[in-house]
Amino acid sequence: MRVKKTFTDFLRVTFKWILDPIGGFLNKIGLTPNSVTLIGVAGNVAAAYFVARGELVTGGIIMLIAWPIDALDGTMARLRGEASDWGAFVDSVSDRYSELIILGGLLYHFSMTNQDVASVVTFAAAAGSILVSYVKARAEAQSFSAKEGLLTRAERYLVLGPSLVFGFPVIGVWIIAVLANFTALQRIWVVRAQAHRRAIESKGV
Repeated sequence: MRVKKTFTDFLRVTFKWILDPIGGFLNKIGLTPNSVTLIGVAGNVAAAYFVARGELVTGGIIMLIAWPIDALDGTMARLRGEASDWGAFVDSVSDRYSELIILGGLLYHFSMTNQDVASVVTFAAAAGSILVSYVKARAEAQSFSAKEGLLTRAERYLVLGPSLVFGFPVIGVWIIAVLANFTALQRIWVVRAQAHRRAIESKGV
């Protein structure tokens, strides 16, 4: 079965020329891939802190600075010849924490400023983001592929970060709420089609 490439895969290949030298330098000074993963999470915690305080521009800038670190841990592991299932697991879990922490900070900000509709939409955005990842993980656990979709993690960061920096966070969470949940449904549909084909093949039709 042909594995489809995501926008994240495209970014990793496109920016390999800069990720490899930086990853090599970080390996040389003694940092490990998992420690870089934790640095990325810490950056997102700091971003969420400023977002929760209403300092959205500062939070958005920190978030956009922390985001590329997500690509460095995998690059470092590959350069060290230590890429592993455990490392991939830690990276994936930390990504989910980072995203929810940012959205949690934004939800707090909206609730403290009495923006009730925006608070509900932010919750929907968080739910959609988690479902996109959960559907993929659950599908792969049953040997299906579910990488398709309009709004994977890279696209969600490229929506949320600039929406914070340029002062339209409500629009940002609306986009994520709608398109992330749509992406989850897309993946469910793709898995359904694969399951249907598998059932037909198992019957020898």
